Amino acid sequence: MSPKESGGWDQLSKELKERIDRLPRQPGVYLLKNREQTIVYVGKAKDLHSRVRSYFTRSGDTRAFVPRLARLLGDVETIVTENEKEALLLENTLIKKHQPRFNVNLRDDKNYLVLQLDPTSEYPRLEVVRKMGADHRWYFGPYHSAASCRETLRIVNRHFKLRTCTDHVLKSRNRACLQHQIGRCLAPCIIDVDKEIYAEQVKDVSLFLKGQKETLLQQLRERMRAASETLNFERAAELRDQIESVERTLQGQQVVGRPDVDQDVFGYYREGGAIDFAVLTIRNGKLMGRRGYSFSGQEFPDQELVSSFINLYYARDADIPTEVLIPIPLEDVDAKANWLRELRQKAVQILLPLRGDKTRLIKLAQRNAQSNFQTRRSRHTDLHSALSQLQKRLRLNNYPRRIECYDVSGFHGQEVVASMTVLLDGELAPREYRHFRIKTLAGDDFSSLYETLSRRFRRAASDDPKWAMPQLIVIDGGKGQLSVAQAALKDAGLNKESVKPDLVSLAKERGEDNAAGEERPERVFLGGVKEPLRLRSNTSELYLLTKLRDEAHRFAITHHKKLRRRKTLRSALDDIEGIGPKRKRQLLKSLGSLKGVRQASYEELQAVPGISSKAAEAVFRYFAGSETPTEE
Repeated sequence: MSPKESGGWDQLSKELKERIDRLPRQPGVYLLKNREQTIVYVGKAKDLHSRVRSYFTRSGDTRAFVPRLARLLGDVETIVTENEKEALLLENTLIKKHQPRFNVNLRDDKNYLVLQLDPTSEYPRLEVVRKMGADHRWYFGPYHSAASCRETLRIVNRHFKLRTCTDHVLKSRNRACLQHQIGRCLAPCIIDVDKEIYAEQVKDVSLFLKGQKETLLQQLRERMRAASETLNFERAAELRDQIESVERTLQGQQVVGRPDVDQDVFGYYREGGAIDFAVLTIRNGKLMGRRGYSFSGQEFPDQELVSSFINLYYARDADIPTEVLIPIPLEDVDAKANWLRELRQKAVQILLPLRGDKTRLIKLAQRNAQSNFQTRRSRHTDLHSALSQLQKRLRLNNYPRRIECYDVSGFHGQEVVASMTVLLDGELAPREYRHFRIKTLAGDDFSSLYETLSRRFRRAASDDPKWAMPQLIVIDGGKGQLSVAQAALKDAGLNKESVKPDLVSLAKERGEDNAAGEERPERVFLGGVKEPLRLRSNTSELYLLTKLRDEAHRFAITHHKKLRRRKTLRSALDDIEGIGPKRKRQLLKSLGSLKGVRQASYEELQAVPGISSKAAEAVFRYFAGSETPTEE
């Protein structure tokens, strides 16, 4: 193995190297332990040897904890399974049992609510429970918040008149409660209620909770007609009111999918190590609810995060639908589908939509995840944590409250510009952005960068509060660009520690992206450090730096293109004989743009105020290359 591929392999003990080399090439689960023999990560693999071995190659795993494994790892334990599905099940069990620090864990089971109805009871009662059982009872849900679950229960109690009291109260009550007095309960506690009528109400509740609106309304209308035919007008009036209430309640339910298919739709949104998941529950084509989950410090690749989350979500006795829609491709789809089919006792499809209505559902789930991320998380806390981590990771002297990034853009030395973009308390601050028109004749990136930073530092030396020095300056480039920035800072004479910023440069690893389409890792060059620091994928500090660098690149390119368009426009009209500055302004003002001038007819050009027939002819022939137009 070459040094370039060694990763952390050379840092492992001889005993560990031999143990890893002897790992079986079979499916199973591996447990990574630290030197105190505490399990820090549980994973599954089709090939245990290849998977664990990949952690210690530079081109292998990119998760946050991988670079630390060589220092942390004390032992590797494996459990061989018959197939990948068994490995998946065992992985879930071990994660819940050991709760390793580097695995995704769902810890909010207490908020998982469903509605339960026991049809075998003498007078069934709808109640809230926390888990579904493998029994004869009917379960409805899950409900993605306690508020939505209890609101549904309130609607049922209002319109379907099932008892709300417990079995103990039912047997001991000697007079009707307030619910009966206001017409919301049949009071089976003291009244001999017809069990067939009560059973009808129970079936109606089931249809209502399943969202089977048409079936429910059809049955209610048939009973209303039957009551009218037997002259039981009081009962018919009650059914009429119930129909109106059900129609009004179900009217707001949006149809988003096929009525014959139940679906769970998974979406996620992340910024660095902070990630939110959203699960949309669609039953009988109707959106029944959404549930959000938030995690911090998760620096895993997206595919593994989504895969682990889905495993743990359905391992908690969740209601399994016909279809599960996922936002990105996963390696273990077949094993997941087989596992879910066994749990549901019916076929389950896991689909990655590429077009059509199902892609619309995925986008809806993604928007919900983003909305949850932006509204429910503590934005200030997340950003403060990210900035603190950035300071620690880059060994900065200053807490980076204000970060400026510089990029140079030009084309063969023409219209060279530099951009300055700003992160203020972790957020992009467009009002603080600046452009610099480069005056240096050399035209190379190094001299352009030196000029830009020199001008910026001179303004900082003028004590203008608008140009106060930032805590961190990021340069788009490598070691050479960093040296130029250091020289500009030194020549500016800003050597006071109170105003001296930290300087770093950011560049991608040399070479091409790998075959899997993964981008090359980012490198950060630090002053006085020979080797660059390689930032781990999906970390908060990498997210902040790349967001700022990409914004600087966009800002510079946009301004450069704008200047080139202006120059092209000026040079095109300046080349036409008889068109001076005044006529040029008039043409652009009347026709809107250079494109409008180019596409204008001779008559349109002649109609422009201040443009003579001769000038109009010159412009028309320049752009159209035609003979002298004839006037009709």
